[in-house]
Amino acid sequence: MPRVIPPDPRLLDRRRRVAHRIRAARLHANLSQQDVIQRTGMDRSAYQDIEAGRSSPLLDNLFRIADAIGVPLSDLVREE
Repeated sequence: MPRVIPPDPRLLDRRRRVAHRIRAARLHANLSQQDVIQRTGMDRSAYQDIEAGRSSPLLDNLFRIADAIGVPLSDLVREE
């Protein structure tokens, strides 16, 4: 059985920052989670897990989310 390696705390922190930026951009665009889910075609629980920082989104899903919200991908994943 493969060994499960827990995520590095620094990666978890970066994931939470991306999740926060997604949520902030969505709210700034006056969109509900349901609006983004409909625009992306994503599964509701998958999107909610991404926005809550519980899961790491695939790059394709980040593109979909950025397009649905109307922001450049770089706004969601920039490092400060």
